[in-house]
Amino acid sequence: MRPEVQAFVADGPLPDWDGSEEEVDRRCEQLRAISRPVTAEEAQALATCFGPDDCYGVAWTLVHLIETGPGPVPSVARPASDTDHWHETLWSRWGNEQSG
Repeated sequence: MRPEVQAFVADGPLPDWDGSEEEVDRRCEQLRAISRPVTAEEAQALATCFGPDDCYGVAWTLVHLIETGPGPVPSVARPASDTDHWHETLWSRWGNEQSG
């Protein structure tokens, strides 16, 4: 896994809307530092970094980055009813919303 992905993942989930402007800007810069496409391993690790909301749109940047990977992230299985919005979004965008 590339160091820039490791650094992003090590900082944990994205902050919520109460996060400071500096923190949000720092996480945006971290995402911009990750060249596309990502590997399957990197996509899987990045999928653990969603916060409780869209972090001023930064979560969508993360979704798009993950989608540059080679396919559905193996660890993103069919979402349970209490799964966060972002894993449901990834699941649906990979065309799995009707999968059994």
